[in-house]
Amino acid sequence: MNFKKSSIYVALGVSLTMTACTVTDLQPQTALSETTAFQTPERIALAVAGVYDGGQSGFYAGGAVRGYNFGAAHLEQGDARGEDMALAATFYGITYQSTYDANQPNNVYYWQNAYAMINRANVVIAGLATAQPSASLTQAQIDAYVAECRYLRAMAHHYLLVNFSRPFGDNPTAAAGGVPYRTTPVTGGASVNEAIQQGRNTVAECYDRIIEDLNYAEEKLPDTRAGNLKITRVTKGAAIALKTRVRLHQNNWAEVIREANKLVPTAAPFTSPIGAYALTGSPLGAFGSANKSNSESIFSMENNDVDNAGVNGAPAAMYTASSLGGRGIILISPILWNQPFFPAGDLRKATGTAVAADPASSSGKGGYFTRKYPDATTRTENAPIIRYAEVLLNLAEALSRSGSAVDTRAVALLSAVRNRSVTTAANQYTAASFASGNELTRAIINERRPEFLAEGLRWLDIHRLSTDATFRQAAGIPAKAAISITNFAPLYTNTATTTFPTEPAIPYSDYRFLWPIPLEEINNNPVLATQQNPGY
Repeated sequence: MNFKKSSIYVALGVSLTMTACTVTDLQPQTALSETTAFQTPERIALAVAGVYDGGQSGFYAGGAVRGYNFGAAHLEQGDARGEDMALAATFYGITYQSTYDANQPNNVYYWQNAYAMINRANVVIAGLATAQPSASLTQAQIDAYVAECRYLRAMAHHYLLVNFSRPFGDNPTAAAGGVPYRTTPVTGGASVNEAIQQGRNTVAECYDRIIEDLNYAEEKLPDTRAGNLKITRVTKGAAIALKTRVRLHQNNWAEVIREANKLVPTAAPFTSPIGAYALTGSPLGAFGSANKSNSESIFSMENNDVDNAGVNGAPAAMYTASSLGGRGIILISPILWNQPFFPAGDLRKATGTAVAADPASSSGKGGYFTRKYPDATTRTENAPIIRYAEVLLNLAEALSRSGSAVDTRAVALLSAVRNRSVTTAANQYTAASFASGNELTRAIINERRPEFLAEGLRWLDIHRLSTDATFRQAAGIPAKAAISITNFAPLYTNTATTTFPTEPAIPYSDYRFLWPIPLEEINNNPVLATQQNPGY
């Protein structure tokens, strides 16, 4: 398959595409030029909204919309690369079985859409530099718009790193080990020539720039927003929360703690002084009908009934049981279900509220499916990026890793997340549950797996832990439940020794641990042509 264009030309083509516009003038309302887009506050607001739109509903083969990258694809690709979700069909089989190449649509469009969104952000940032403050557009508002764009730019680069580069723990200063960190808008002419000569930064350089962008975002963004925008437009809390994730990937425990302490009180109950974030009362309290208004979601990408990833991409289509109107494709793997840290009484296993079982004769092949995304009819659910539960577990892990003793605050943070799902005292944790700090750290890492199932975070954890001999679950891509399984129902035994066919594990040293840079990118950029990931 020949995709005809690299991310540079894709970025050039969509640099200022708009979403909805109510400005009445003679300029086409869906593609304002760089010279006119920043002439009025209304157009500026639309330009910034267009950056989000580029992240929520990018392009795919044949003009399809499948939620690339952050309207859906970051969830599904992140889960298909891991072992905690399984497949009842071959729909994500290339990712699941790691048979991708430099022309494969999933990784090609992931790269291209990420950089298209990054370019939109860069175009808007450059345009905002020309905007004149006024009574209707203050300098603080201009700065906040820039901050939103820098947040989205940082987020996109981080997701590129965890798919196309080795983790920070593996020689982060190695030449050309990261991805190109793009901060200059591509709008034609000389900017194109410059962009097609840009090579890969080091991993360390990329992380430094991500943190720089997020620091600016934290400084300039509002603490909160009105209504649903509190979740679907980034805030100060979203910038801090994402920094806790990024610092965790850097193994920088002190910085995780410093950042997380801005959002997490020293003792329970844990309610953030910025943004008033708090865990919901039930494990699925941030999902379903509450996904657009709850205390736990810090940032999610907005979807609605007229703008979503559709039947071939929306989370409700992919993750929901066929018996409930979904396609029954991505199911909870028995690998996760049978883990001892995911006990039978866990409310995240509760049939009818958290899980739905498909019949063996259905397209779901007897699988158990999450009910996080139940709206299979209109597919309106937002796509989660980060929740307060993750901030608590990020902080807990950093605290636990900072010393050899059992950290009681880390235990309290872990328990806050776990105990709303595990209500049986025998399966709850106290400080006495752990003989060492390492045992506690292992429990925190384990807890992330059932807590964030179907949220695309499994690959991020596999990636960052792959060089950690003490706490990695696998030195590479773990074995997964085989696509060839025809009936999953008997495999959910709550017993870790249950056996079934698996896709083979792939060692960390194998080239397939990374996605390849797309062929068209290599063909158009002579510098990247010498920097392809080995093996492709």
